[in-house]
Amino acid sequence: MEIYKKLAVIQKEIVGLGKDKKAFGYDYVAGAKILSFIKPIMIKEGLLLKQEITSIDNERQDYKAKNGEKSEILTKVMMRFTWVDVETGETDVNFFGANGQNGWDKGVGSALTYAERYFLLKYFHIATDEDDIDQPVEKPTLEDSKLEGCEKWTAEQKKAVKTKYELTDLQIEKLK
Repeated sequence: MEIYKKLAVIQKEIVGLGKDKKAFGYDYVAGAKILSFIKPIMIKEGLLLKQEITSIDNERQDYKAKNGEKSEILTKVMMRFTWVDVETGETDVNFFGANGQNGWDKGVGSALTYAERYFLLKYFHIATDEDDIDQPVEKPTLEDSKLEGCEKWTAEQKKAVKTKYELTDLQIEKLK
């Protein structure tokens, strides 16, 4: 299944993205930022992402705000995100739901924007909660000879090595 190899390229190349927007007291990664990292890889790999709304539910929300009575629309969308390999036609279909609450004409847009942003972040396991993760530093590798006698190391010393170096499975096993 070649499509999964292509999708894995995206997951491998984008480790994390730092939050760059703030609204209503929340920090988040903007959709434009996510797409600026993912779309070039999609183009290079020959992948399309088709987005379809499978259902929409709008519910009026009346509540008291600081400035008096307020009415908004809570929009719940269910979506089908389909990855398409343009070379083979192979697909990967995924369902995802999202909500958006906003003024009368903006609830659907909020839900769609939220769905796309969080589908991509979750599908590719893109971290958004670490410091300076937009430009992750590659960890150096460690020569096996440097692990001689590691069975006598403290747990703290072993943890420091695991954090600092990119280790092989065998090296990780040695540090247990």
